[in-house]
Formats: sequence, C-alpha cells, structure tokens
Amino acid sequence: MKLTLPPGTFKAYLFDCDGTIVDSMPLHYIAWKTALGEWGCPFDEQLFYAWGGLPVATIISTLNERQRLQMPVEAVAERKEALYYEMLPQLQAVPEVLEHIALSYGHVPFAVVSGSTRDSVTASLEALHLLNHFETLVCAGDYSRSKPDPEPFLLAAARLGVAPEDCLVFEDTVMGIEAATAAGMASVKVPQPWERTSQG
Repeated sequence: MKLTLPPGTFKAYLFDCDGTIVDSMPLHYIAWKTALGEWGCPFDEQLFYAWGGLPVATIISTLNERQRLQMPVEAVAERKEALYYEMLPQLQAVPEVLEHIALSYGHVPFAVVSGSTRDSVTASLEALHLLNHFETLVCAGDYSRSKPDPEPFLLAAARLGVAPEDCLVFEDTVMGIEAATAAGMASVKVPQPWERTSQG
C-alpha cells in the first residue's frame, strides 16, 4: 500500500521514529513484556499501542500507579532498552515511509520527533543506515511536555528554521497526529503493522 500525502508544498518533513520510520513496535513490545514481567507487571498489547509516543519513564511511572507497584523507573527503563538493543538485528524499515525518505532526501530537510530516548532512536536509525538523513533528532529529554502536546514538533520546526504550517508530519499514533494538529502542521497517518499486512 502507498501513503497518500496531503496536498501542498512542504519545506520540511518531521518523522516519528518507532512505528513510523522503523517497524520497531513489535520488538519494543517484546522488550516491554520481558522487562515488566520480571516485576510481575502485565502490559496489554492494545494499551502499549495506545500509549505509543509516551516516554519510557512515563509509561513505567503510570503502570506503577495503576497497578500499585514500586518498580524502579530508571532500572526498568534501562533493562527494557537493553532488551530492545539485543533485537536490533531483526529491525526493518516501514517500506511506505522509507519510499518517501528516499524520494525527498536532499530536497527538504528531515527531523525525527520521538518519545524514545536519543540512544534508542540513534541505535534504530543506525541499524538501518538512515541516521545521516536527518538534520536533527528531537527525543525524550529535549522537551518538557510530550505528545499529544505540540512542543516536540514545534521544537523540531524551530531547529530546522521552518514555519510549523510548512512542515509535514509522519506519525503512526493518534497521540502523535493530535500533537501535529495542535502544532498547526499537516500530517500523514502511517498504518500499524496489522493494518499494513491486512491491506497487502
């Protein structure tokens, strides 16, 4: 299937990373299940996808509150990231998005806007030899309010020196699309893994 871009001329493309550029969400879920399982913390797959775009630390803190657990946030986050890194050799790009990166690279500047850590984003992009395609990476820790707040996208636009209305956002989550809309940016919804396979 192809991604249909909204009409208009855009001066910058802003990409979410996990589930948008890289088909990493299934691998992230395995890492989450393993890391949280060590603390007896279940994590439903639907909830995992619904929370796509939230910083790792926020997810662990929220699960602690919901399930009355006291998981050490930093230790669990490090464990989850380490498990994900072990699976990086299995990582693949999302073909529909990769096509647009290949078509537009060198014509408009690119940024990554992610709720993941800089280390995780860098490792994912390096695994697919894509890191050098992006002028800037906006990751967890670079902003105070995460998606669906528009701050991460507005920060990326400012770094690129492009007005928000001239940016096109590629996102796989509802939260990310809401953030792009709040930032005054056009967006493209990237289908989830099961949506892509069901449509061939």
